[in-house]
Amino acid sequence: MSKKVRHVLGISGGKDSAALAIYMHKNYPEIDIEYYTCDTGKELEETYQLIDNLEGYLGKKIIPLKAFEGSTEAPFDHKLKLLSGFLPSQQNRWCTKYLKLDPFEKFVSNDLVISYVGIRGDEDREGYISRKQNIQSIFPFRKNIWSEDVIMKILRNDNISSLLESYHFLFPQTDKSVYEIIEQKISLKFPVQHKLQLLLERGIKQFNKVAFELLKLTNYPLAFENNFSLLENEENLVRDDIFKLLRESGVGVPDYYEKKSFYVNGKIGEYSRSRSGCYFCFFQQKIEWIWLYEQHPEKFQLALDYEKDGFTWNEDETLLDIVKPERMQIIKENFILKSNSTENKSPYLIDILDEAETEGCAACFI
Repeated sequence: MSKKVRHVLGISGGKDSAALAIYMHKNYPEIDIEYYTCDTGKELEETYQLIDNLEGYLGKKIIPLKAFEGSTEAPFDHKLKLLSGFLPSQQNRWCTKYLKLDPFEKFVSNDLVISYVGIRGDEDREGYISRKQNIQSIFPFRKNIWSEDVIMKILRNDNISSLLESYHFLFPQTDKSVYEIIEQKISLKFPVQHKLQLLLERGIKQFNKVAFELLKLTNYPLAFENNFSLLENEENLVRDDIFKLLRESGVGVPDYYEKKSFYVNGKIGEYSRSRSGCYFCFFQQKIEWIWLYEQHPEKFQLALDYEKDGFTWNEDETLLDIVKPERMQIIKENFILKSNSTENKSPYLIDILDEAETEGCAACFI
């Protein structure tokens, strides 16, 4: 029986989720996507400006989701009071759960939902995957648009016969080598990701269409769709493609991604934020705290005000320690050294957890 399936895309204020909204609007206008954002009340102004720009481009409202709707305080401050000043950390990411995941899951309720996630083709991570069976994640920027749980279900050893039958039924002229790959069982020497890569190399569209057919035998949201436009998708977008989408659309790149020069002991370095999210996010690198101190001193002071009663944003040192002149000098020099080393090995600077807005915050949600 046909059921209504909702298509949603979360906007974190970061580059990847914004670029994904542009990409989907441009390439798949037939999909009626609901855009939303989870506001902690502690974002930089550039985040809100990006959301405004996106609404103009999409011609559609980005729905604001807010935790603790009955409170007049910013959601973060409200929860912080309930926790007696206990700040979130990498070990206790309560901000993700209460300020992002909970509002998101309340928003979708028990509806069947396809959630579009902006993880790029050059990233080796999965992002947030809801444990709720009514929510299915799709990754349009990657050659493999499917989540790990879907891949495991399709390629598991006890599903080999069904996979063979689907390929034979949909693509009777399939090359013999494809059947040989399918028949090889997953093992330590032949992991599932290797099997997936081999099948994608022999036909991304074919694999997508077979996966879609097999999903019809499950309770995944896509099982209730008659067709799905992204089955034809073969793109693999990387970091440069994201910035190109933002600039060419006119939406623009948030200023906090634009590198700014700094000087230390006769050396020149460049810094910026590597990701969106709350200005005091504990996932920030030390150099990003210095960026905040020098580029947004008023926000740094607000972040500093939260450090009290023994709670700090960093486990090993306070914000006051970080911005002592001698400490800033060491951090900047080390960052220049690391950046030069990284640039010699890779065309991209490493983005620390970059951004993934369906996971709750820019570090861990969408």
